Amino acid sequence: MVKLNKIYTRTGDDGTTGLVDGSRIAKSAPLMAAIGDVDEANSAVGLAAVALDAASEHGKMIARIQNEMFDLGADLATPPDIQFGFGPHEMALRIVPSQIARLEDEIDRMNDDLDALKSFILPGGTEAAARLHLARAVTRRAERSAVAANTERELNPLALNYLNRLSDHLFVMTRHINAAAGGDILWKPGATR
Repeated sequence: MVKLNKIYTRTGDDGTTGLVDGSRIAKSAPLMAAIGDVDEANSAVGLAAVALDAASEHGKMIARIQNEMFDLGADLATPPDIQFGFGPHEMALRIVPSQIARLEDEIDRMNDDLDALKSFILPGGTEAAARLHLARAVTRRAERSAVAANTERELNPLALNYLNRLSDHLFVMTRHINAAAGGDILWKPGATR
C-alpha cells in the first residue's frame, strides 16, 4: 500500500530521482523521460475517461488501463531483480502476459464490429474518440521513449509490448466509438490542393 504523508522531500533538488530499489538517477535520464511519458499518457487516458460513461464497456476498459499504466510506471522504475529478472515477485510490480493478452482480446472484440480500413483516419469524431486519439499519440511517444531507454538500461520486454498493444487498443477503441456515431473521419489525400 502506498502512503504519502509529505509531498515534497527535497531529495530531488539536486536533479536526481529515486527508483524503486532506492538507487538514484538523473531526472534527465532516458528512463525518466519514459516514465514521465507514461505518466503523461495516463493523464491523457484520464482526460478521455471523463468523456466516457464509467459503467460502459469502454469506460471499464479505460479504468483497467489506467490502473495498469501505474503498474507499468512501477515496472519501468524497478531494475531487474538478480534472482527473478523481470518476473513478478512480492518486491516488484511487473507487467505480465495476461495483461497484454487481455488488451489483444479487447482489440479483437472491438475490431470484429468494424469495417476494414480503406484509408488513414483523421484524429477526431466524438469528443471521447478525439481525446482517445490524443492518448494514443502520447502512448506512442511513451513507447518510443521506453525503447530509447531500453538501449541504455534493460527494461522488462513485456512493458514494451504493453505500450505497443495499448496504442493499438486506443486506436481501435476510437474507431469503435466513432462507428456508433457515424463512422471514421477519413483522410482525403491532397484534398486542399
